[in-house]
Parts: sequence; C-alpha cells; structure tokens
Amino acid sequence: MKSITTKIYYTLLLTILGFSTAFAQTAKSTITITGKLVGEQNTPIDYATVSLLKATDSTVVKGTLTNGDGVYSFDNITPGNYIVKGTTVGYNKVASAVFSVTNARLAVPDLTMHPNVKSLNTVTITSSRPLIERKIDRTVMNVENSVLAAGNTAMEILERAPGVTVDKDDNISLKGKQGVTVMINDKLTYLSAAQLATLLRSTDGTTIQSIEIITNPSAKYDAAGNSGIINIKLKKNKQSGTNGSVNIGGGYSKHPRDNMSLNLNHKEGNLNLFGTFSHGDNPRYRDLDISRIITDNTGKHTYFDQLTQMSQTNHYNNYNTGADYDLTSKHIIGFVISGYSNTENDNNFTPTTIGAVSGVADSSLNTSSSIKQSYKNLAFNVNDRYKIDTLGQELSIDLDYSKFNNNSIAQYNTDYFLANGSKQHDPLLLRNQTPSTIEIYSGKADYAKPLTKTIKLEAGAKLSSVKTDNDLRAQKALVDGTYINDTTRTNRFIYSEKIDAGYINLNKQFKNGSVQVGLRGEYTQSNGNLVGSTQVDRSYFNLFPSVFLNRTLDKKNEISLSYSRRIDRPGYGNLNPFIYYLDPYTFSKGNAFLKPQYTNNFEFDYTYNKTVNVSVGYSRTTDVITELILTQGNKSFQTNDNLQVQNSYNINIYSPYTITNWWTGSFNFNGFYLGFKSNGLYGGNVDNGRAAFVFRTTQTLLFGKFKAEISGNYNSSLTYGIYNIFPKYGIDAALSRSFANKKFNVKVGLDDIFNMRRNNISSNELTNNFIVRQKSDSRLLKLNITYNFGNSKIKKREHRGGAEDEKGRVGGGN
Repeated sequence: MKSITTKIYYTLLLTILGFSTAFAQTAKSTITITGKLVGEQNTPIDYATVSLLKATDSTVVKGTLTNGDGVYSFDNITPGNYIVKGTTVGYNKVASAVFSVTNARLAVPDLTMHPNVKSLNTVTITSSRPLIERKIDRTVMNVENSVLAAGNTAMEILERAPGVTVDKDDNISLKGKQGVTVMINDKLTYLSAAQLATLLRSTDGTTIQSIEIITNPSAKYDAAGNSGIINIKLKKNKQSGTNGSVNIGGGYSKHPRDNMSLNLNHKEGNLNLFGTFSHGDNPRYRDLDISRIITDNTGKHTYFDQLTQMSQTNHYNNYNTGADYDLTSKHIIGFVISGYSNTENDNNFTPTTIGAVSGVADSSLNTSSSIKQSYKNLAFNVNDRYKIDTLGQELSIDLDYSKFNNNSIAQYNTDYFLANGSKQHDPLLLRNQTPSTIEIYSGKADYAKPLTKTIKLEAGAKLSSVKTDNDLRAQKALVDGTYINDTTRTNRFIYSEKIDAGYINLNKQFKNGSVQVGLRGEYTQSNGNLVGSTQVDRSYFNLFPSVFLNRTLDKKNEISLSYSRRIDRPGYGNLNPFIYYLDPYTFSKGNAFLKPQYTNNFEFDYTYNKTVNVSVGYSRTTDVITELILTQGNKSFQTNDNLQVQNSYNINIYSPYTITNWWTGSFNFNGFYLGFKSNGLYGGNVDNGRAAFVFRTTQTLLFGKFKAEISGNYNSSLTYGIYNIFPKYGIDAALSRSFANKKFNVKVGLDDIFNMRRNNISSNELTNNFIVRQKSDSRLLKLNITYNFGNSKIKKREHRGGAEDEKGRVGGGN
C-alpha cells in the first residue's frame, strides 16, 4: 500500500513539474545544516538568532538569523556532533537534541518556540503579539487577544483594519480601491458583495484569530482582487487531549444583541478532531435619507425627498468541523465540513415627497416593504499533505465542493397621495420570490521543492467550476387582492464559469536579500443565459506575472519592491441583465456585457527595526467595474459598467510605539489619490480624482490586572467614480480582565462612543444630482464572557482549501 501511494504521488509531481529533476544535480558537496524555527501555531519565527554549538563543550561554531520563512542554514560544516539553539525576543530559548553530521546535507527537525512567561514574585508577565503586526509580505491584525473584538462581527472588526474602508452598501475597499478578494482560512468565498456582507455580519468576532492584508499577492494565489487580498483566519484549538472554549456575549444599541460560540478540539495519537459552532441574533437599524433632483429635456426640475427607516434582524448559525490524521510523520490527510443556516428579516418604511419646487410637495407616496431571506451553505473539503523528504519537498492536494441555497420573499406596498393628503389611486402591491442556488467544484495541487540551499521552486494547478441559478418570480396584485404572475418582471438567469489555472514561483535567497519571480496563467470560460432572451458566451486566457525583490541593508533597515498583475471578474448577480423594480421611481438592472477589469500593481516598502513600515504604491486599472446611479426620465436606476481607466497613487505609514511600560500604541496613515477617466459613458464624460487619507490609531493601557484599548479612525472625503464620499470618523473603547489563570475572561466595550459614524455620498456627474445620508446604530455597548477549558499542548493543523476565491463572489451567507 505504501509503495502504491508513493507511486501516485510521484506521478502527480511529474505531471505538475516534470522538469524539476533537472536541477537536482546543482546541490554542492560541502556539508550544510538547515532547519526552521516555528511558533506554537506553526507560524515561522523570522529574524531569530540561531547558533550552532559543539555538543562536547557547547562552544559556538557559527551563528546566523532565520529568514522571513523562519529558515536558517549553516554552510561548510565539518563532520561531528552538534546542537542548534534559537533565541528571539518574546520567546523562550529552544535547543535541538544532539545530532551527528556525516552527509553532505542534513535537515534538523523543526524547533518550536513558546511565548516567554516570567514570574516576578506574584506578578506574571506574558509576551503577546501586538494588535497590528507588519510582516514581509502582509500586514496582520491580531484580533484574538484584542478586547475590541468582543461583541463585534467580522464586518465591524474589518472596518477597523489598517487601510480598509467599508461604504454604506458594505463594499470593501483597501487603500481607497475597491476590488478586494476576501478569503476565510485561505479559502475564497465565491459570494457576491451583498452575500459576503451578510456572511461577515453574521460571523462572531470572538471566533476570529487574525486578519491578514496582502496588497500584492504572489502567483500562488488566485489572480482575483485588483487591490489585494484580505484573509480572515478563524481560531483553531491547538492543544492535546480534550479542550476548548465557550463564549457568551450580549450588546445593546437601539435593540439588544446576543452571541455565543463553542470551540472544541480532541487530540489523541495520530487523530485530531475539531469543531466550532456559533449562534447570534443581530438586529440593526438605519436611517437612509435621499434627496435628488431630476431635470428633463426642457430643463424642468422635479424634486424627490425620501427618508427610509430600515430595520433588519439577522439570526445566524455557523459551524465548522473536521479531522486530521497522521498516516506517517510525513503524511497527513484531513477533511473539513462547514456551513451555515441563517435568516434575515428586513422591514422598511419609505415616505417620498415629489414636487416641482424644492420643499413644496405636489404629491407623495409611502412604500412599506417586508423581506424575509434565508441563506444556507454546506461545504466539504478533503485535503492531503505529503512531505516527500526532510529538505522541504512537499505536495499538497485539496478537493472542495460547496453548495449555497438562498431564498428571498419580498412584499412591496405603495400608497399614492395628492398634495392635500388624499389618496391618489389604488395602491400598488408587488411580491417577489427569488430562490437561487450556487454550486462550486474546485481542486488544486501545490508542489514545493528546494533546488539548492538558496533556491526554492513552487508550482501548482487549480480547476474550478461554478454554476448559479437565479429565479425571480414576480407577482402583482389585482383589484380583488389576488396575486398573478407579472411576466414583465419575471426572469431566470443561469450563469456558469470554469477556470483552469496553473502557476510557477522561483525564489532565490541571497546573503542580504531575496528575489522571487512568478507566473500564473488562467483560462476562463463563461456563459450567462437570461432564459428566453439574452445569452453571452465568453472565453479568454490571461497571464499574471509577479516579481518580489527584498534587500536587508543592515540590522535595522530593509527595503522591498514588488509588482503583480491582477484581475477582477464581474460578480455573478451583476451580470443578470433583467430589471428589478424597488418602487415606481427606482429600479436596478444588471449588465450582461460587463467585462473583467485588469490591474498592474507596483509597490515599494521600507521597514525600520522590524516595526516602522513605509510603503509607496502605484496601480493602473483598465475596464474599471463601477457601480453607477443614473437617471432615465423621472426614474433613477442602479447598474454596473466599465469605466475606461483608474490611476491610483498611495503612501502608507505604520508605526507602533511605547510611551511607558503600561502604555503602548500604534498609528497607521494611508494617503492616496484616485483618478477616473471614461469617455462616452451614457452620453457624458468622466474625468475626476481627489487626494484622500485614512488615519487610525490604537492605544493599549495596562492598569494592574485590567487591559484597556482605545482606537479611533478618520476617513477624509474622497471621489470614487461618479461619487463624492463624505468624511467618516469615530472612537471605540474596551476593557478586559482575566481570572483563574486566564481561563476566565470578561470584556466590556463601547463602539462609536460619540455616535459620529455616518455614510454620506453625493453625485453631480452625468445626469445625476443627488445626496444620500445614512446613519446606522453604530454606538453599541457590549459584554463578553469567555471560559477556556482542557489541556494545552499540541496544536491542530491549520488548513487552506482550494475553493475560497469562488465562494467570495457568491453573496448571501450570514
């Protein structure tokens, strides 16, 4: 059985990279010792000091630093018995067992470093990761130990991440640019923007470990996401025996909220079982005020003023369970089953006044709507990781299947009134049922092989297939109150997409730097079918190169330069060309001819003392996918179209600092300029841009056994496409206290202390003249209690599947 398995793996290796053996003869004959330092979560310990000692008398033979991957190397070593020791700030020292060197190359087993815990009388001091941490290729927001995370959803935490902004419609931007790819545990979500927002707002913040922000991903990642990747890492138990945690929380804004989560892990022998479940009830409230002026061909103005009271309640149940099994010390197989069952109820009331003179109504209408939505998802992942040798050669395979079942039943009732308040005519009663399904199949294989002690080759392939089926069943009421099918508003849209991808990365380490070049190819085939009407077929092949240069100038100064090409494909729902009416004067429609957008990203980074980071970037995007609000007659409608060009310039500065031993903090400044150009767009031209900035700061204060965090942000006004976006700002605070040797934790917090956060936009481009003001119940008082139980020794393997990009374009979980 073992020989058959080995043959299968080597067959796969040859299929992925048949030429890799050509480099096998490049290894030198001199004796080299290599190894790796990792933390408790198997994360690399970068830039740690490593010493090679003689086993006989512990004299130091050589010393070095680990690189960004935690790897170290000693060259030209004579035969003998040795010990390797590792040290770095915040961790206990670690040492290997005695080993003998006789061959030309020896790999020391990974050494695990544990956080430094020192006892001083009765006071215990434990080192912890900062809230914001800068790594060589990404920025990490360590949510797990932050008191600000308690009681918040994933979306609310994401709004506080460096360089991230979320607009009034929950669209996510990074360094001012939209087109962000959101991954969860290294997996694409394949959701639409609306569905992704629902999923993030129903993900309990206490289940999140960290948020990774990658502005220039390598060729190993899917090419989707012109502004980069945001990867949300969920917590995983890491301990042997049976252990876990229970979290219970509540909050109050305009309405009470509640949340709970359970984490369980059992490790025994070669088997590791794990599971997570979370439940919450999350009511939200918003006031939406829209004022618009519509001008007809004769120059006559009509004024529309509406104020919508929006009440929304989310009930979510999310789960994740699976197992890992060690077939051998080098071979691990596993599976993961995850999903959710969520509901959302929306109740809106919208009075609208209409008049030829501002402030004077000659008619009005009241629209009340009730929307009941359900979102269900079930996903399976099977994974296999095989370490072929001790030199770092390995193969990993992932197979994924995911299915989404979403449904919405909406009722719209509109009453019409004259200026004197009397009813104008019979009400308009509409009802929509919109069931939809999404099926995703994905398979990927990744192979890594060190060709020499300083050259590493990575290659891989991925196949994905997505099919969506959206069925809008529209009905209208007759005079007698019975409903009949409305053929003018009913449609069915079926969309399928297949992507075949492959990549290769080559990394070369030098004494004071590194170079990595990569190339990814993706072949896309898609079909959009508005049944009985429009059908659009597409196929295209693209190459996505990437280059990363890194140079260590000295112990405190480091620079890097990177380039990558990216793509953003249209969201599945945005391609449906049918018209969806909200009220007699407002509708939305998709665009079956929406094209992908392409971006070339350039970025220069400077890091001082592993803490202060300054980055400067430029990107150019063509066929920019942009949401537009336009005017047609006396109606306004929302759609998506391609603008010709977007140019983006940005500078980002991040620095942590220490004021005293009980007061630390950090600040992040992101300045950027976005310029848009497009000619002949709906009869007009767009040529605008504006400099803008986002500033965030976090302060951490220690008072005895209490820990306090205060954070604030200010987003300046900016121009995006045809919209002018107003400033947005707020301050949050939280306090925590641990008991019973940190097994019992209590956290209390207050978001948006002064109730200042608002989302306001306006537009005077093309045929528009409107302003939108939106205020949500952002001031939230919350309390969370966590209890940790069980053993604490061996961690569970973190795993990344292959279907994460596709899930991100679906839209709709909670």
